Amino acid sequence: MTDDSPAIPTDPRELRKALGCFLTGVTVVTSFDRAGSPRGFTANSFTSVSLDPPLVLVCIAYTAGSYDVFEKATHYAVNILSESQRVVSGVFAARADDKFAGLAWRRGPAGSPILPDTVAWLDCVVHERVPAGDHLILLGRVVGFEHTPHTPLGYCRGNYLSFGLEQTALSAAHEARIRVGAILERDGGILFLEDPASGRLSLPAAASLGRDKAEKGSLKERMTSLGITAEIEFLYAVFEGPEHGTHSVFYRGDATAIQPAPGVTMKLIPLAEIPWERLSDDAVRGMLRRYVDERLEDTFGIYVGTIDTGTVKVIDR
Repeated sequence: MTDDSPAIPTDPRELRKALGCFLTGVTVVTSFDRAGSPRGFTANSFTSVSLDPPLVLVCIAYTAGSYDVFEKATHYAVNILSESQRVVSGVFAARADDKFAGLAWRRGPAGSPILPDTVAWLDCVVHERVPAGDHLILLGRVVGFEHTPHTPLGYCRGNYLSFGLEQTALSAAHEARIRVGAILERDGGILFLEDPASGRLSLPAAASLGRDKAEKGSLKERMTSLGITAEIEFLYAVFEGPEHGTHSVFYRGDATAIQPAPGVTMKLIPLAEIPWERLSDDAVRGMLRRYVDERLEDTFGIYVGTIDTGTVKVIDR
């Protein structure tokens, strides 16, 4: 008898990367320990289960520092974080004795700690506990909730995402000329397009990002026509050009395959060897200089402003 069952993944790191491709929100799950002290942890393993009865679930690892608290808890709250609460996410993701130090909170209908300034919160009584692999699933029955118009904090591939910033940037397409481009890395280098006649270098760009490679005039269609297969990871820079009514939006991503189309010249140039004088666009040159510095330190930020002035919002890794 042959075993036709599928192979079990053997590399947890690669499996984690695959699971990390699923775009989620970020929550802080809260309750109390036996001494009556508030406890909590950051989780993106949260989902709705049922509307009737109103059920949600969260997962907590057996190795989590607060596992013993939540394994015995009779109630818990799910605080869905807003994009202004990255610091809160980091605090509750760390192992600290008092994660609530200096943080305002109140009790919800079930008695769980409710955090301020969230997108939404749901206070739950524990409905069922289900052991599952290396995690415990906590099914909760919602007994109280509230939601706000705040913009949610997103998370994908190990990076926080700012939906509000991206939506603001892309909405400019309705009122202004827009350029959407990509900084694509592969094997320690950045992918450039080269003009064979002048030797000038540029980044792939188009008039919109596009939902898929078939959308005319989009960056995704442009990359396909050039022979580039890429994964766009996160928004990197948004800036206004020297001419009124022009905006540039650049994403960061990885070039997973490069097969230049006929007549297309591309170069992968190591970060430390970029010939800056061959970039004709001053704005792109300045953006890439910052990118190289951040890439070498592995600390990214989103630049928002004009070519001359602006601010950088750090993306936590």
